[in-house]
Formats: sequence, structure tokens, C-alpha cells
Amino acid sequence: MIPSQWDRRIRRADELTSTYPFAAEGLRFYSRVATFQKNLYDEIHKALPVSPKIEGEAPLRDDLDLFTLLPRFSGFLSLIERIAPAPLARSAADLSEQGSTGWQRTIRDFWQAEAESPAEVSAIEEDGAHDLSGAIPSQQLLAWIFLQPYAEYLANRRAPLHLDGTPSVCPLCGGKPVVGVLRGEGDGAKKSLICMLCAYEWNFRRIYCPACGEEREPQMAFYSAPEIAHVRVDVCDTCHTYLKTIDLTKTGLAVPVVDELATIPLDLWAREHGYQKLQINLLGT
Repeated sequence: MIPSQWDRRIRRADELTSTYPFAAEGLRFYSRVATFQKNLYDEIHKALPVSPKIEGEAPLRDDLDLFTLLPRFSGFLSLIERIAPAPLARSAADLSEQGSTGWQRTIRDFWQAEAESPAEVSAIEEDGAHDLSGAIPSQQLLAWIFLQPYAEYLANRRAPLHLDGTPSVCPLCGGKPVVGVLRGEGDGAKKSLICMLCAYEWNFRRIYCPACGEEREPQMAFYSAPEIAHVRVDVCDTCHTYLKTIDLTKTGLAVPVVDELATIPLDLWAREHGYQKLQINLLGT
């Protein structure tokens, strides 16, 4: 049953609140968000007709079922008002007052955005949650959180893809990768990337920058901390971007999207050394 993916995320977030106390507040928020997302995924699964998996390469974002999604948006905003950090809670309250027309616009704007736009979704900041570039408001972060289970549902309805090469963005929805993964293969490890929106995972080259395409080994490096040995920071010294990678050969119980959220000190280290994150996560880090 697919919702078990949400159970694993929730359970891992709960486990890491004691392991990484510096990330406990964010992980508790994520755990409650993931519980909502799990329930929404289940509701979408029940509401939409059962059909064979979709063949071909039609873009995932061609589909948007507002009839199914919109009635559930008000309850989502109410939840965020109760549990989110103050800036995001205020954004949820503001959006709630806009009513159905504003909700549709916000959902459509995010869903139909250019593939690179989600990387600029707002960080939760004290001054009102402006994004890293000042271009996308925090209401788009709300749309991202709300639409993620719908995107994952659509991704799970797609037949397996036969990819030509290793694309730097998600081959299903065009989203940027939010985290890398290393899985054991033979005597080494195979790398893959996970999409920030639909959670699709695709194979990727070990020495290659998903931001600028750099493939010269001297320009690519990775760093880790002994206290968080299973998570590393992959950096590119050409474009000065970074992406965290979870090494499952070191900690098999890790859940990549959750362990990425929890390892805040690595983000702080990277930014102090002049690197910019390729794709911020749902906590704005």
C-alpha cells in the first residue's frame, strides 16, 4: 500500500526529534504536515477512478484536478494556521480570507510554474517569509506542501520510464531534486536523485553537477561531519551550489527526504562557505 511511504516518513521524523534536538521543532511540524499529506493521498486515491498506469511521457503537470483538490484546501489552511511557525501561519490565514478564487489562483500558479521556479519557494523568515530571491511569496510554499501528495499520486500512476541519459530535473514533472541518495550496488554505491514535488527517484551520475552540468572531478567535492556521517554535502565549485546526499550504505534506516530536513548544521556549513542550495526543502532550509 503506497501510503506506507508516508508512515515511514512520519516515523523517521519522530525518531530524529530526539537524535537531532536542534531540528526537533521543524521535524515535529513536518510530522504533522506529513500526517495530513498521508490522509490527503488516501482521499485522492479513493476519489479518483482506478485506471491502468499511464504509458508514455506526457508531463505530469498537464493534470490538475481542482474538483478533487479544492474542497480539501480550506481544512489544510486551518491546520497550517494552528501548527506552523508564525510567518507561515499568517500566510495561511491571509490566503484563507481570499476564498475559492484566490485558492485556485495560488494552486494553479504553483502547479503551472516554470520547472525552475519551485527552487525559489519562500524560506520561512521572520520578516514575512520572503523567498531566497524575493520572487515567490510564502503562499507558494503552502501550495507546494498541499500539492505534494497529489503529485506523488500522479507519479505512482505512471508506468516506469526508460530514460535516455541522466536528466538534472525530474523527468515526470520538471521539479528540481531536493536530495540525493546513495544505494549499495556491487562493491560501490549507485547515486539517484529525488524530486522536490512528486518524489520520483531517478538514476544520476556520481560526478556531475545537476545545477550547471560540471563534470570535471576537481570542481566537484563532498563534505560530511562525523556526527552525521550518513549525510554529505555535494558541492560544485563552478556554480557554487550544493545538494545533500543520504548514504544508505551507512544508515539503511534513513528516509532521505526526512534526514535531509533534519541535518541543518550541514546547511549552515555550506552557506557559511559560500554555497547556495540547489533546492530548498519544505521547511525553507
